[in-house]
Amino acid sequence: MELIAIVESLLFATQEALPLTQMAVAVKDTAKDIKEATPEGESVPEWIEPLLTVDELSVREAIDQLVAHYDADGRAFTLVERANGWRLCAKGEYAEWCRALYPGKKVQRLSQPALETLAIIAYRQPITKAGVEAVRGVSVDAMVQQLVDRGLVKIEGRADLPGRPLLYGTTDAFLDHFNVKTLDELPNASELRRVKLPTPEDEQPGAAVPEETQLSLAPVEPSASA
Repeated sequence: MELIAIVESLLFATQEALPLTQMAVAVKDTAKDIKEATPEGESVPEWIEPLLTVDELSVREAIDQLVAHYDADGRAFTLVERANGWRLCAKGEYAEWCRALYPGKKVQRLSQPALETLAIIAYRQPITKAGVEAVRGVSVDAMVQQLVDRGLVKIEGRADLPGRPLLYGTTDAFLDHFNVKTLDELPNASELRRVKLPTPEDEQPGAAVPEETQLSLAPVEPSASA
């Protein structure tokens, strides 16, 4: 039994993303159980020994072989790395066909104000509502609540400020939605995190948002590959 086939079976058996570590442990533990269960006097199958020392690198190599195999065969699915690990996914060009299986679940697109709010939170998290409002110049209560309800934003804690306002950050669902593994993969992530955001105290009625701060309002678009 080859590792590549075992890894494929693990990924096929779950809809959740599987990290390399979890797959490696599952392979090693199962191989160990099979070896220990072999009746005394019988030889352990030859294919068991290599599986006893499987590590993350071995699993990743198996994944690379599977991806190459799927591409060579022109399969409609492939393996995609998400924030929490790897999973089998239909290729982007088949998204409309797959969506037909769930007619009641229409794709909900974010409005421009929601995208702007989400972009500020994504690049400058953890951040308070007041911090977001200092950039946008308008109340963001409804936008933040909408993003929380969609599972894209979560409460990270409370700021060490008067009134102990809530801090907000993005979720793993946000990474999955925009097809990035980490926040560092967002466009211009390192540059935009260095931009100084205005504080509520800095904002004056009618004051314009500095040009360099407006960079952080660029909407994040999902990748077509997911």
